[in-house]
Amino acid sequence: MRPARTVAELVAAEALFDGPVRQEWAERFLAAPGHLMLIAYVDGHPAGMVSGVEMTHPDKGTEMCLYELSVDEEHRRRGIGRALTEALAAAARDRGSYGMWVGVDTDNGPALATYRAAGSHDEGVFAMHGWQFPEPAGPAPAPGGRRD
Repeated sequence: MRPARTVAELVAAEALFDGPVRQEWAERFLAAPGHLMLIAYVDGHPAGMVSGVEMTHPDKGTEMCLYELSVDEEHRRRGIGRALTEALAAAARDRGSYGMWVGVDTDNGPALATYRAAGSHDEGVFAMHGWQFPEPAGPAPAPGGRRD
């Protein structure tokens, strides 16, 4: 298991993602200081991944959001998901986070079991609301939200 540091590593692990890796998004993810992706390998091939995003607030400090966890179907039920989750939690502690959290569907038994095995506890039920925005035309916004 090791942190992804190159776009090529992300492309090689593409089967673990929900869709194809896009070069510009991969570069942006890797360049962001608060983003982390760990990839687990079996016999040199990507078998699982976990991504985390640090979130800092002026009155709370920094916590890690476990953004996504995926284990290749062929390698499930071998402890890879738990190991990835534990490794992300350790990295979060090492980076100074006070905690880590994940949003998970309440009917996703395998994910809930994985997170419990890795030491999480249920903090209760909450509603999640989302917004969908159309894909912007042109280049990605510059830092600060400006389009150059």
